[in-house]
Amino acid sequence: MLATPGPLPPAAVEDRWAFEVKQDGQRAMVYLPGDGSILLRARSGTDITAAYPELLPLAHALGARSAVLDGEIVALDDHGRSDFERLQHRMGLVSSPARAARMSARVPAHLVLFDAVHLDGRLLTGLPYAERRELLAGLKLAGAAWSTPAAIVGHGAQAWEMARDAGLEGLIAKRLTSRYEPGARAKTWVKIKVHHLADVVIGGWVPGRGRLTGLPGAVLVGERRDGLLHYAGSVGTGWSEAERARLAEFLEAASTDACPFARVPPVTGARWVLPRLVGEVRYTSRTRAGRLRHPSWHRLRPDLTLGDLT
Repeated sequence: MLATPGPLPPAAVEDRWAFEVKQDGQRAMVYLPGDGSILLRARSGTDITAAYPELLPLAHALGARSAVLDGEIVALDDHGRSDFERLQHRMGLVSSPARAARMSARVPAHLVLFDAVHLDGRLLTGLPYAERRELLAGLKLAGAAWSTPAAIVGHGAQAWEMARDAGLEGLIAKRLTSRYEPGARAKTWVKIKVHHLADVVIGGWVPGRGRLTGLPGAVLVGERRDGLLHYAGSVGTGWSEAERARLAEFLEAASTDACPFARVPPVTGARWVLPRLVGEVRYTSRTRAGRLRHPSWHRLRPDLTLGDLT
């Protein structure tokens, strides 16, 4: 079951919702037949069990009881927050168990459990979320490599502020009465992202294709540090058609043959512009190299110049 992007539920009805921390990892369904084995499947259905050997002991956590559980595999940073960039070192190692075992010591994975869809031979998808969570909590699954964090009922605004202040990606709001709908992106599960804002300088762009032919498909942005413009990522969403057309005019007027970034970004088909257009973008987090993750355009900042960003 997938969540639909959206805002926090209104305060007047927030007591009908539970709030969980939005994890930034690899979604996994956990199959525990009760015979001492375990199977982990990704959203695509791929068997990813071999990539995470530290989760194998979970096979014995319920004894002979059988269960199918929903969760997210994460890699935690030094502050206990899920870090997708760290987890990428673990993903894709299904065909190399020996390497997966070595990497498990360097970048430990942790399984966050948040739902139960099958238990002791009983299908739970028709039960309301609140009952499923109670059954999941009753399993008391807590170990070195897995946990069952509690959900908060109501107090959505406070939960969002805590997530923002802690540098988390956001929240998932789940209607207490919601059934589990496999494969559906339901409105009874809502993901509310915590977005950060950054002032950036446009240093280039990539032409769009199809209906965007002749218009920028994405702009290449940077941030000013130590007198140099450092590449921060590619932004390709967030404009209306009119805004994209207006931006195309600005880019054409600022065209140049020289790359303005301190290092030429590895972007095929890039066109360069004089670094004088300042914009504001939303993003969820940064990579270790300083690149913006999930950036989207917010607005031009004609009130700012390059000098304001030094």
